Amino acid sequence: MTDAAAERADSLAETAEELAAEHPGESYARGARILSLGIAATGVFTFAYFAVASHVLGPDAYGSVALLWSILFVVISVIYRPVEQLLSRTIADRRARGLQHSHPLRIPLAIQAGFAATFLIAALALKPQIVQLFHGSQSLYWIFTGAALAYAASYFARGYFAGHQWFALYGGLVLFESVSRFCFPVAVAVGIASGQTAVAAGILAAPIASLMVVPWAIARHSRLDSEAPQADLAAMTLRAGAGFALAVAGIQLAEQTLVNAGVIIANGQAGAAVAGAVFNVLLITRAPLQLFQSIQTSLLPHLAGLEATEGHEAFAKAIRTTIRAIAGFAGAVALGLLLIGPEVMKIVFGGHTTYSRWGLALVAVGMGFHLAAGTFNQAALARGRAREAVLAWFAAAIAFVSWMFLPLVSGLLLRAEIGYTVATCALCLLLWLLYRRGAPEAAALT
Repeated sequence: MTDAAAERADSLAETAEELAAEHPGESYARGARILSLGIAATGVFTFAYFAVASHVLGPDAYGSVALLWSILFVVISVIYRPVEQLLSRTIADRRARGLQHSHPLRIPLAIQAGFAATFLIAALALKPQIVQLFHGSQSLYWIFTGAALAYAASYFARGYFAGHQWFALYGGLVLFESVSRFCFPVAVAVGIASGQTAVAAGILAAPIASLMVVPWAIARHSRLDSEAPQADLAAMTLRAGAGFALAVAGIQLAEQTLVNAGVIIANGQAGAAVAGAVFNVLLITRAPLQLFQSIQTSLLPHLAGLEATEGHEAFAKAIRTTIRAIAGFAGAVALGLLLIGPEVMKIVFGGHTTYSRWGLALVAVGMGFHLAAGTFNQAALARGRAREAVLAWFAAAIAFVSWMFLPLVSGLLLRAEIGYTVATCALCLLLWLLYRRGAPEAAALT
Protein backbone atom coordinates (compact mmCIF):
# COMPACT_ATOMS: atom_id res chain seq x y z
CA MET A 1 0.00 0.00 0.00
CA THR A 2 1.39 3.43 -0.95
CA ASP A 3 1.71 6.27 1.56
CA ALA A 4 -1.08 8.19 -0.19
CA ALA A 5 -3.36 5.16 -0.14
CA ALA A 6 -2.56 4.54 3.51
CA GLU A 7 -3.38 8.16 4.38
CA ARG A 8 -6.66 7.89 2.46
CA ALA A 9 -7.54 4.64 4.26
CA ASP A 10 -6.82 6.23 7.64
CA SER A 11 -8.95 9.25 6.70
CA LEU A 12 -11.87 7.00 5.75
CA ALA A 13 -11.46 5.04 8.97
CA GLU A 14 -11.52 8.26 11.02
CA THR A 15 -14.70 9.35 9.26
CA ALA A 16 -16.29 5.97 9.95
CA GLU A 17 -15.39 6.25 13.63
CA GLU A 18 -16.94 9.72 13.84
CA LEU A 19 -20.15 8.55 12.16
CA ALA A 20 -20.31 5.55 14.47
CA ALA A 21 -20.09 7.81 17.49
CA GLU A 22 -22.86 10.05 16.18
CA HIS A 23 -25.15 7.24 14.98
CA PRO A 24 -24.49 4.10 17.05
CA GLY A 25 -27.64 2.31 15.88
CA GLU A 26 -26.80 2.86 12.22
CA SER A 27 -23.19 1.84 12.87
CA TYR A 28 -24.36 -1.42 14.42
CA ALA A 29 -26.70 -2.21 11.52
CA ARG A 30 -24.05 -1.37 8.94
CA GLY A 31 -21.43 -3.40 10.77
CA ALA A 32 -23.77 -6.37 11.12
CA ARG A 33 -24.50 -6.28 7.39
CA ILE A 34 -20.80 -6.16 6.51
CA LEU A 35 -20.01 -8.97 8.92
CA SER A 36 -22.96 -11.00 7.60
CA LEU A 37 -21.52 -10.89 4.09
CA GLY A 38 -18.16 -12.13 5.32
CA ILE A 39 -19.62 -14.88 7.49
CA ALA A 40 -22.10 -15.90 4.78
CA ALA A 41 -19.26 -16.37 2.32
CA THR A 42 -17.36 -18.24 5.02
CA GLY A 43 -20.30 -20.59 5.50
CA VAL A 44 -20.45 -21.26 1.76
CA PHE A 45 -16.75 -22.11 1.59
CA THR A 46 -16.98 -24.30 4.70
CA PHE A 47 -19.91 -26.19 3.19
CA ALA A 48 -17.99 -26.47 -0.10
CA TYR A 49 -14.94 -27.83 1.74
CA PHE A 50 -16.92 -30.80 3.02
CA ALA A 51 -18.85 -31.23 -0.22
CA VAL A 52 -15.63 -31.56 -2.24
CA ALA A 53 -14.01 -33.68 0.48
CA SER A 54 -16.94 -36.12 0.42
CA HIS A 55 -16.38 -36.66 -3.31
CA VAL A 56 -12.59 -37.08 -3.27
CA LEU A 57 -12.50 -39.37 -0.21
CA GLY A 58 -14.19 -42.65 0.59
CA PRO A 59 -16.92 -42.80 3.26
CA ASP A 60 -14.59 -43.91 6.06
CA ALA A 61 -11.82 -41.42 5.23
CA TYR A 62 -14.36 -38.61 4.91
CA GLY A 63 -16.00 -39.64 8.16
CA SER A 64 -12.67 -39.36 9.98
CA VAL A 65 -12.09 -35.85 8.63
CA ALA A 66 -15.63 -34.89 9.68
CA LEU A 67 -14.94 -36.35 13.12
CA LEU A 68 -11.68 -34.37 13.35
CA TRP A 69 -13.55 -31.16 12.52
CA SER A 70 -16.29 -31.92 15.03
CA ILE A 71 -13.90 -32.62 17.91
CA LEU A 72 -11.67 -29.67 17.01
CA PHE A 73 -14.56 -27.24 17.13
CA VAL A 74 -15.80 -28.63 20.40
CA VAL A 75 -12.35 -27.94 21.83
CA ILE A 76 -11.70 -24.48 20.39
CA SER A 77 -15.23 -23.24 21.02
CA VAL A 78 -15.03 -24.32 24.65
CA ILE A 79 -11.54 -23.05 25.46
CA TYR A 80 -11.15 -20.03 23.14
CA ARG A 81 -14.57 -18.51 22.40
CA PRO A 82 -15.01 -17.52 26.07
CA VAL A 83 -12.09 -15.09 25.77
CA GLU A 84 -13.49 -13.81 22.47
CA GLN A 85 -16.79 -13.08 24.24
CA LEU A 86 -14.99 -11.63 27.27
CA LEU A 87 -13.00 -9.21 25.12
CA SER A 88 -16.00 -8.31 22.98
CA ARG A 89 -18.26 -7.51 25.94
CA THR A 90 -15.61 -5.74 28.01
CA ILE A 91 -14.22 -3.53 25.25
CA ALA A 92 -17.70 -2.61 23.97
CA ASP A 93 -18.91 -1.75 27.47
CA ARG A 94 -15.86 0.43 28.17
CA ARG A 95 -16.13 2.20 24.81
CA ALA A 96 -19.83 2.91 25.45
CA ARG A 97 -18.85 4.53 28.75
CA GLY A 98 -16.20 6.73 27.11
CA LEU A 99 -12.95 4.74 27.40
CA GLN A 100 -11.71 4.20 23.86
CA HIS A 101 -8.27 2.70 24.47
CA SER A 102 -6.00 1.10 27.09
CA HIS A 103 -8.40 -1.83 27.30
CA PRO A 104 -7.44 -4.62 29.73
CA LEU A 105 -5.69 -7.27 27.63
CA ARG A 106 -3.29 -8.82 30.14
CA ILE A 107 -5.93 -10.88 31.95
CA PRO A 108 -7.63 -12.17 28.76
CA LEU A 109 -4.19 -13.05 27.37
CA ALA A 110 -3.32 -14.94 30.55
CA ILE A 111 -6.63 -16.83 30.46
CA GLN A 112 -6.20 -17.71 26.77
CA ALA A 113 -2.61 -18.86 27.28
CA GLY A 114 -3.71 -20.95 30.25
CA PHE A 115 -6.44 -22.63 28.21
CA ALA A 116 -4.00 -23.35 25.34
CA ALA A 117 -1.38 -24.81 27.69
CA THR A 118 -3.97 -26.98 29.40
CA PHE A 119 -5.11 -28.30 26.02
CA LEU A 120 -1.56 -29.10 24.90
CA ILE A 121 -0.82 -31.03 28.09
CA ALA A 122 -4.06 -32.99 27.76
CA ALA A 123 -3.50 -33.69 24.05
CA LEU A 124 0.01 -35.05 24.65
CA ALA A 125 -1.11 -37.14 27.61
CA LEU A 126 -4.05 -38.60 25.68
CA LYS A 127 -2.24 -39.09 22.38
CA PRO A 128 -2.82 -42.89 22.14
CA GLN A 129 -6.55 -42.48 22.77
CA ILE A 130 -6.88 -39.59 20.29
CA VAL A 131 -4.95 -41.49 17.62
CA GLN A 132 -7.24 -44.47 18.15
CA LEU A 133 -10.27 -42.18 17.83
CA PHE A 134 -8.94 -41.16 14.40
CA HIS A 135 -8.62 -44.86 13.47
CA GLY A 136 -4.84 -44.95 13.96
CA SER A 137 -3.93 -41.84 11.95
CA GLN A 138 -0.93 -40.00 13.40
CA SER A 139 -1.34 -37.29 10.77
CA LEU A 140 -4.87 -36.46 11.87
CA TYR A 141 -3.67 -36.27 15.49
CA TRP A 142 -0.97 -33.70 14.71
CA ILE A 143 -3.32 -31.70 12.47
CA PHE A 144 -5.84 -31.66 15.32
CA THR A 145 -3.27 -30.58 17.91
CA GLY A 146 -1.62 -27.93 15.74
CA ALA A 147 -4.92 -26.43 14.59
CA ALA A 148 -6.26 -26.22 18.14
CA LEU A 149 -3.19 -24.25 19.23
CA ALA A 150 -3.29 -21.94 16.19
CA TYR A 151 -6.91 -21.01 16.90
CA ALA A 152 -5.91 -19.49 20.27
CA ALA A 153 -4.53 -16.39 18.53
CA SER A 154 -7.34 -16.34 15.96
CA TYR A 155 -10.10 -16.20 18.57
CA PHE A 156 -8.29 -13.55 20.61
CA ALA A 157 -8.12 -11.37 17.51
CA ARG A 158 -11.83 -11.96 16.82
CA GLY A 159 -12.78 -10.75 20.29
CA TYR A 160 -10.58 -7.66 19.91
CA PHE A 161 -12.14 -6.84 16.53
CA ALA A 162 -15.71 -7.45 17.74
CA GLY A 163 -15.29 -5.28 20.83
CA HIS A 164 -14.10 -2.37 18.66
CA GLN A 165 -16.87 -3.18 16.13
CA TRP A 166 -14.32 -3.63 13.36
CA PHE A 167 -16.70 -6.05 11.71
CA ALA A 168 -15.23 -5.85 8.21
CA LEU A 169 -11.88 -7.01 9.61
CA TYR A 170 -13.58 -9.77 11.60
CA GLY A 171 -15.41 -10.98 8.52
CA GLY A 172 -12.25 -10.75 6.44
CA LEU A 173 -10.31 -12.84 8.92
CA VAL A 174 -12.79 -15.74 8.99
CA LEU A 175 -13.37 -15.53 5.22
CA PHE A 176 -9.64 -15.76 4.50
CA GLU A 177 -9.51 -18.72 6.86
CA SER A 178 -12.31 -20.62 5.08
CA VAL A 179 -10.96 -19.91 1.60
CA SER A 180 -7.52 -21.18 2.66
CA ARG A 181 -9.08 -24.39 3.99
CA PHE A 182 -11.17 -24.92 0.85
CA CYS A 183 -8.06 -24.88 -1.37
CA PHE A 184 -6.88 -28.23 0.03
CA PRO A 185 -9.70 -30.56 -1.10
CA VAL A 186 -9.75 -28.66 -4.40
CA ALA A 187 -6.04 -29.47 -4.80
CA VAL A 188 -6.89 -33.15 -4.29
CA ALA A 189 -9.79 -32.93 -6.75
CA VAL A 190 -7.59 -31.51 -9.54
CA GLY A 191 -4.75 -33.96 -8.89
CA ILE A 192 -2.17 -31.66 -7.30
CA ALA A 193 -2.35 -33.65 -4.04
CA SER A 194 -4.03 -36.85 -2.88
CA GLY A 195 -5.38 -38.60 0.17
CA GLN A 196 -6.99 -37.93 3.50
CA THR A 197 -4.01 -36.10 5.01
CA ALA A 198 -3.91 -33.58 2.18
CA VAL A 199 -7.60 -32.77 2.65
CA ALA A 200 -7.32 -32.55 6.44
CA ALA A 201 -4.19 -30.37 6.26
CA GLY A 202 -6.43 -27.48 5.27
CA ILE A 203 -7.92 -27.52 8.77
CA LEU A 204 -4.46 -26.74 10.17
CA ALA A 205 -3.37 -24.28 7.48
CA ALA A 206 -6.53 -22.15 7.67
CA PRO A 207 -6.09 -20.52 11.11
CA ILE A 208 -2.37 -19.99 10.50
CA ALA A 209 -3.04 -18.25 7.18
CA SER A 210 -5.83 -16.09 8.61
CA LEU A 211 -3.52 -14.61 11.24
CA MET A 212 -1.58 -12.82 8.51
CA VAL A 213 -4.18 -10.02 8.60
CA VAL A 214 -4.05 -9.46 12.37
CA PRO A 215 -0.83 -7.40 12.87
CA TRP A 216 -1.68 -5.10 9.96
CA ALA A 217 -5.25 -4.60 11.15
CA ILE A 218 -4.34 -3.73 14.73
CA ALA A 219 -1.51 -1.40 13.68
CA ARG A 220 -3.77 0.34 11.17
CA HIS A 221 -6.40 1.13 13.78
CA SER A 222 -4.28 1.72 16.88
CA ARG A 223 -3.78 5.42 16.10
CA LEU A 224 -7.55 6.00 16.15
CA ASP A 225 -7.77 4.54 19.64
CA SER A 226 -4.77 6.50 20.92
CA GLU A 227 -6.36 9.81 19.86
CA ALA A 228 -9.75 9.05 21.46
CA PRO A 229 -10.80 10.51 24.84
CA GLN A 230 -10.18 8.55 28.00
CA ALA A 231 -12.44 7.80 30.93
CA ASP A 232 -11.77 6.55 34.41
CA LEU A 233 -13.36 3.10 34.75
CA ALA A 234 -12.54 0.23 37.05
CA ALA A 235 -10.22 -2.34 35.49
CA MET A 236 -11.19 -5.94 34.99
CA THR A 237 -10.19 -8.23 37.84
CA LEU A 238 -8.79 -11.71 37.28
CA ARG A 239 -11.59 -13.25 39.36
CA ALA A 240 -14.36 -11.54 37.38
CA GLY A 241 -12.74 -12.16 34.00
CA ALA A 242 -12.01 -15.81 34.74
CA GLY A 243 -15.51 -16.32 36.14
CA PHE A 244 -17.11 -14.93 33.00
CA ALA A 245 -14.78 -16.95 30.74
CA LEU A 246 -15.43 -20.20 32.60
CA ALA A 247 -19.19 -19.68 32.42
CA VAL A 248 -18.98 -19.04 28.68
CA ALA A 249 -16.71 -22.09 28.34
CA GLY A 250 -19.51 -24.15 29.84
CA ILE A 251 -21.99 -22.62 27.40
CA GLN A 252 -19.71 -23.40 24.46
CA LEU A 253 -19.17 -26.97 25.67
CA ALA A 254 -22.93 -27.50 25.83
CA GLU A 255 -23.51 -25.90 22.43
CA GLN A 256 -20.83 -27.98 20.77
CA THR A 257 -22.32 -31.04 22.44
CA LEU A 258 -25.63 -30.31 20.75
CA VAL A 259 -23.96 -29.98 17.35
CA ASN A 260 -21.23 -32.64 17.59
CA ALA A 261 -22.16 -35.27 20.18
CA GLY A 262 -24.40 -37.02 17.66
CA VAL A 263 -21.42 -37.42 15.31
CA ILE A 264 -19.14 -38.76 18.04
CA ILE A 265 -21.76 -41.16 19.43
CA ALA A 266 -22.61 -42.42 15.93
CA ASN A 267 -18.91 -43.01 15.27
CA GLY A 268 -18.63 -45.12 18.43
CA GLN A 269 -21.83 -47.11 17.86
CA ALA A 270 -21.93 -47.57 14.08
CA GLY A 271 -18.62 -46.45 12.56
CA ALA A 272 -17.21 -43.53 10.58
CA ALA A 273 -19.59 -43.82 7.62
CA VAL A 274 -22.70 -43.34 9.78
CA ALA A 275 -20.93 -40.56 11.68
CA GLY A 276 -20.32 -38.83 8.36
CA ALA A 277 -24.03 -39.07 7.51
CA VAL A 278 -25.03 -37.55 10.85
CA PHE A 279 -22.44 -34.83 10.32
CA ASN A 280 -23.88 -34.04 6.88
CA VAL A 281 -27.38 -33.63 8.31
CA LEU A 282 -26.17 -31.39 11.11
CA LEU A 283 -24.45 -29.19 8.53
CA ILE A 284 -28.00 -27.90 8.02
CA THR A 285 -27.64 -26.27 11.40
CA ARG A 286 -23.85 -25.83 11.43
CA ALA A 287 -23.74 -23.65 8.30
CA PRO A 288 -26.53 -21.27 9.46
CA LEU A 289 -24.95 -21.15 12.91
CA GLN A 290 -21.78 -19.93 11.26
CA LEU A 291 -23.80 -17.47 9.18
CA PHE A 292 -25.69 -16.11 12.19
CA GLN A 293 -22.47 -15.94 14.13
CA SER A 294 -22.13 -12.58 12.38
CA ILE A 295 -25.34 -11.38 14.00
CA GLN A 296 -24.44 -12.80 17.39
CA THR A 297 -20.88 -11.47 17.20
CA SER A 298 -22.09 -7.96 16.47
CA LEU A 299 -25.06 -8.34 18.85
CA LEU A 300 -23.04 -8.86 22.05
CA PRO A 301 -21.01 -5.62 21.91
CA HIS A 302 -24.10 -3.77 20.70
CA LEU A 303 -26.21 -5.07 23.60
CA ALA A 304 -23.42 -4.38 26.07
CA GLY A 305 -23.32 -0.78 24.87
CA LEU A 306 -27.12 -0.45 25.05
CA GLU A 307 -27.16 -1.90 28.56
CA ALA A 308 -24.62 0.73 29.61
CA THR A 309 -26.26 3.74 27.93
CA GLU A 310 -29.68 3.31 26.29
CA GLY A 311 -31.92 1.29 28.59
CA HIS A 312 -34.46 -1.53 28.29
CA GLU A 313 -36.50 -0.53 25.22
CA ALA A 314 -33.56 -0.24 22.81
CA PHE A 315 -32.19 -3.52 24.20
CA ALA A 316 -35.52 -5.30 23.68
CA LYS A 317 -35.91 -3.91 20.17
CA ALA A 318 -32.56 -5.37 19.11
CA ILE A 319 -33.63 -8.78 20.43
CA ARG A 320 -37.05 -8.65 18.72
CA THR A 321 -35.54 -7.70 15.38
CA THR A 322 -33.06 -10.58 15.53
CA ILE A 323 -35.67 -13.17 16.55
CA ARG A 324 -37.99 -12.16 13.69
CA ALA A 325 -35.16 -12.55 11.18
CA ILE A 326 -34.31 -15.98 12.59
CA ALA A 327 -37.94 -17.16 12.41
CA GLY A 328 -38.24 -16.15 8.77
CA PHE A 329 -34.93 -17.73 7.85
CA ALA A 330 -35.60 -21.03 9.63
CA GLY A 331 -39.07 -21.29 8.11
CA ALA A 332 -37.70 -20.78 4.60
CA VAL A 333 -34.98 -23.40 5.13
CA ALA A 334 -37.47 -25.94 6.51
CA LEU A 335 -39.81 -25.43 3.54
CA GLY A 336 -36.96 -25.75 1.07
CA LEU A 337 -35.76 -29.00 2.66
CA LEU A 338 -39.28 -30.43 2.56
CA LEU A 339 -39.42 -29.75 -1.16
CA ILE A 340 -35.94 -30.68 -2.42
CA GLY A 341 -33.84 -31.62 0.63
CA PRO A 342 -33.04 -35.30 -0.16
CA GLU A 343 -32.20 -34.51 -3.78
CA VAL A 344 -29.83 -31.70 -2.80
CA MET A 345 -28.12 -33.86 -0.17
CA LYS A 346 -27.57 -36.60 -2.76
CA ILE A 347 -26.05 -34.17 -5.25
CA VAL A 348 -23.82 -32.47 -2.68
CA PHE A 349 -22.68 -35.47 -0.64
CA GLY A 350 -23.16 -38.39 -3.01
CA GLY A 351 -25.50 -41.36 -2.82
CA HIS A 352 -23.97 -43.16 0.17
CA THR A 353 -26.94 -42.32 2.43
CA THR A 354 -30.66 -41.74 1.85
CA TYR A 355 -32.00 -38.76 3.78
CA SER A 356 -35.62 -38.25 4.85
CA ARG A 357 -37.13 -34.92 3.84
CA TRP A 358 -39.10 -34.79 7.11
CA GLY A 359 -35.98 -35.47 9.13
CA LEU A 360 -34.10 -32.71 7.29
CA ALA A 361 -36.95 -30.24 7.84
CA LEU A 362 -37.05 -31.20 11.52
CA VAL A 363 -33.38 -30.29 11.86
CA ALA A 364 -34.11 -26.93 10.19
CA VAL A 365 -36.75 -26.24 12.85
CA GLY A 366 -34.23 -27.17 15.53
CA MET A 367 -31.74 -24.84 13.88
CA GLY A 368 -34.25 -22.00 14.29
CA PHE A 369 -34.64 -22.78 18.00
CA HIS A 370 -30.84 -22.96 18.32
CA LEU A 371 -30.31 -19.56 16.71
CA ALA A 372 -33.04 -17.99 18.84
CA ALA A 373 -31.48 -19.51 21.95
CA GLY A 374 -28.14 -18.03 20.91
CA THR A 375 -29.74 -14.61 20.67
CA PHE A 376 -31.25 -14.84 24.15
CA ASN A 377 -27.86 -16.10 25.34
CA GLN A 378 -26.13 -12.96 24.05
CA ALA A 379 -28.66 -10.91 26.01
CA ALA A 380 -27.79 -12.90 29.12
CA LEU A 381 -24.05 -12.33 28.58
CA ALA A 382 -24.54 -8.61 27.99
CA ARG A 383 -26.48 -8.40 31.25
CA GLY A 384 -23.94 -10.39 33.24
CA ARG A 385 -26.12 -13.51 33.57
CA ALA A 386 -23.59 -15.98 32.14
CA ARG A 387 -23.77 -18.23 35.21
CA GLU A 388 -27.54 -18.63 34.96
CA ALA A 389 -27.36 -19.17 31.18
CA VAL A 390 -24.86 -22.00 31.45
CA LEU A 391 -27.32 -24.03 33.53
CA ALA A 392 -29.88 -23.92 30.71
CA TRP A 393 -27.26 -25.02 28.18
CA PHE A 394 -26.10 -27.90 30.35
CA ALA A 395 -29.67 -29.11 30.83
CA ALA A 396 -30.25 -29.20 27.07
CA ALA A 397 -26.91 -30.87 26.32
CA ILE A 398 -27.36 -33.58 28.96
CA ALA A 399 -30.86 -34.30 27.69
CA PHE A 400 -29.60 -34.64 24.10
CA VAL A 401 -26.72 -36.96 24.97
CA SER A 402 -28.98 -39.10 27.15
CA TRP A 403 -31.48 -39.39 24.30
CA MET A 404 -28.76 -40.47 21.84
CA PHE A 405 -27.96 -43.49 24.05
CA LEU A 406 -31.61 -44.55 24.38
CA PRO A 407 -32.68 -47.15 21.76
CA LEU A 408 -36.20 -45.73 21.51
CA VAL A 409 -35.51 -44.88 17.85
CA SER A 410 -33.49 -47.54 16.06
CA GLY A 411 -31.85 -45.39 13.39
CA LEU A 412 -29.04 -43.21 14.74
CA LEU A 413 -29.62 -40.62 12.02
CA LEU A 414 -33.32 -40.15 12.87
CA ARG A 415 -32.50 -40.29 16.58
CA ALA A 416 -30.07 -37.40 16.17
CA GLU A 417 -32.60 -35.38 14.15
CA ILE A 418 -35.37 -35.78 16.76
CA GLY A 419 -33.10 -35.30 19.77
CA TYR A 420 -31.46 -32.15 18.42
CA THR A 421 -34.78 -30.45 17.69
CA VAL A 422 -36.39 -31.26 21.04
CA ALA A 423 -33.26 -30.24 22.97
CA THR A 424 -32.92 -26.89 21.19
CA CYS A 425 -36.63 -26.15 21.70
CA ALA A 426 -36.24 -26.70 25.45
CA LEU A 427 -33.06 -24.60 25.50
CA CYS A 428 -34.76 -21.72 23.72
CA LEU A 429 -37.61 -21.76 26.24
CA LEU A 430 -35.24 -21.74 29.23
CA LEU A 431 -33.15 -18.85 27.89
CA TRP A 432 -36.27 -16.88 26.97
CA LEU A 433 -37.44 -17.21 30.57
CA LEU A 434 -34.02 -15.94 31.71
CA TYR A 435 -34.28 -13.02 29.29
CA ARG A 436 -37.68 -12.12 30.73
CA ARG A 437 -36.11 -11.72 34.18
CA GLY A 438 -34.11 -8.72 32.98
CA ALA A 439 -30.71 -7.54 34.22
CA PRO A 440 -29.27 -8.21 37.69
CA GLU A 441 -28.34 -5.27 39.87
CA ALA A 442 -24.60 -5.55 39.20
CA ALA A 443 -23.49 -6.80 35.80
CA ALA A 444 -20.11 -5.14 35.33
CA LEU A 445 -16.91 -7.12 34.95
CA THR A 446 -15.20 -5.52 37.93
